[in-house]
Amino acid sequence: QVQLVESGGGLVQAGGSLRLSCAASGSIFSINIMGWYRQAPGNQRELVAHMTTGGSTIYADSVKGRFTISRDNAKNTVYLQMNSLKPEDTAVYYCNADIVVFPRRNVYWGQGTQVTVSS
Repeated sequence: QVQLVESGGGLVQAGGSLRLSCAASGSIFSINIMGWYRQAPGNQRELVAHMTTGGSTIYADSVKGRFTISRDNAKNTVYLQMNSLKPEDTAVYYCNADIVVFPRRNVYWGQGTQVTVSS
């Protein structure tokens, strides 16, 4: 019923940039928070950044000043611009969205996209 499709991952050298995109589709009534999480091997999944419909944002301390989250509410799409990438940013990045499929509200996840930063 609802799908989150991510794109934009890949391999980049330290100091480089990548832009992730995630588009939500399906029987969507409304979307509240959209954001990004990441999970490196052997680690727990952690919040990278999220944004409310109104534009309020939260970032992990480790990415502040380097990553920027944005949304296009008309397209049900969230973006993550990642600059000054570091090897420790290497992880699978997952899109996450709090979506109302009337009358129910659920959290949905994308399939994940690999980001690898070489030193």
